Amino acid sequence: MRIDTGELRGTVAANHLSYQGIPYAAPPVGADRWQPPKPVAAWTGVREATKPGNACPQEGTQYAKTSSTTEDCLYLNVTTPGLGGRRPVLVWIHGDGVVGSGALFDGAPLATAGDAVVVTINYRLGVFGGFGYPGLAGSGTFGLADQQAALRWVQRNIGAFGGDPGNVTAIGSSYGASSISAHLVSPGAQGLFQRASLHSGEALMPLPAGALLPGIPAVDWFIWRSLAETEQLGAAVAGELGCADLDCLRKLPVDKLFPLMRMFQSYAFGGEVLPELPAKALRDGRSQAMPVMTGMTRDEHRTFVGVFREKVTAAEYPGLVTEAFGGRAAAILREYPLSRFDSPALAWSTVLTDGLWATATFEQAELAARKGKTFAYSFADRDAPVYLPFPESLPPGAFHAADTPYLFPDQGFRDKAKPEQRELSERMLKYWANFARTGDPNGPGLPRWAEFGGEKYVQALAPGAGTRQVDFAAQHRLEFWRNPR
Repeated sequence: MRIDTGELRGTVAANHLSYQGIPYAAPPVGADRWQPPKPVAAWTGVREATKPGNACPQEGTQYAKTSSTTEDCLYLNVTTPGLGGRRPVLVWIHGDGVVGSGALFDGAPLATAGDAVVVTINYRLGVFGGFGYPGLAGSGTFGLADQQAALRWVQRNIGAFGGDPGNVTAIGSSYGASSISAHLVSPGAQGLFQRASLHSGEALMPLPAGALLPGIPAVDWFIWRSLAETEQLGAAVAGELGCADLDCLRKLPVDKLFPLMRMFQSYAFGGEVLPELPAKALRDGRSQAMPVMTGMTRDEHRTFVGVFREKVTAAEYPGLVTEAFGGRAAAILREYPLSRFDSPALAWSTVLTDGLWATATFEQAELAARKGKTFAYSFADRDAPVYLPFPESLPPGAFHAADTPYLFPDQGFRDKAKPEQRELSERMLKYWANFARTGDPNGPGLPRWAEFGGEKYVQALAPGAGTRQVDFAAQHRLEFWRNPR
């Protein structure tokens, strides 16, 4: 197998080929820390592509024990049913923003279920992908620039793997979905993909005080920050680290920067990669027009309450609502009284699921529908296998990112999943492969998925007969949230 930088040797399986650890950009090390991604040097001979490349620097968290201190990490993985033909291509941009790597997601089920080519990528995370400093070109957008470099690699090389560079779907969850929203409005991403699949994205979501983590103040946007703010923050932390310039900062050991990972998780707008606030560009119609799938899990915020807060008391609940929503608190407490819920934690997570996630997701679907064919969903398997550390006091339900293992099923999912959940996974794999192929998820043997036209209905994805159209607006009280009173 030959690509533009040399020959590769991959792995042959019964029904697919895999190529792992392919460099798509030069290692961003030394003086290239906090530089835009640079081209890969060509190699001689045959490069082994049989194991993943290094994960990007990450410390691990209470919910993900991954770790890496290696900045040589700009690698991707390709899974293909065969080397001939021109198959649809799906490029997976993983979520979170401070942990993760492309190699954690097995592309074989999606590739083989729909005769498609699946690419999973690494990109710089946290402070390594989002750091900014006065005068630093690319401040706050190095992770986005990495993703665009990977998409350009796909344009140049995916034909060698049996993929069609003219039929690429960018697919991502959470931070990855928000990244795709940025690419929809970024000049540098124009023409690099033709469809988008956005799962639980935060592109249009504000962050009220205390909503994500206890004690965190309100910010205008969950995922975006102005370039000026990013550079100001970078200059401030440089002093705290004992550095007066970038040269000093670039010499600091990786682990010295780990405490700053979440501080620089937001992407900066106002520079070359992301000239304007993506939410404004999306609302004003300045985005690429293409078919879109977009949706969320039915109980999104249970993840954040369960992992970061663990317990909410009845006495705390009114104060949390007041801290987050100010003058609307009294109306919210009437709409979401504790008497309706089995626990204060369920009440609080439902308020935030509806008031943040559902309103933002529905608006994303409305905006996408103005530009092209759109298919909206709610992942509604409230008994989904759990892979996060939930406390016993909070039932996970259809938690944030519960849908990801259904599209990337691994052995852990197969061991935990019931037969009807494995069937739902197979159904979802077909929906997503169909969408990648034609821009429409529908196909033989699948429950009909109606195109979203701005109305209140979306496709629920749940086992058995649960895959059907549901009244999303009623489920999440959108009339209440969209009409303040």
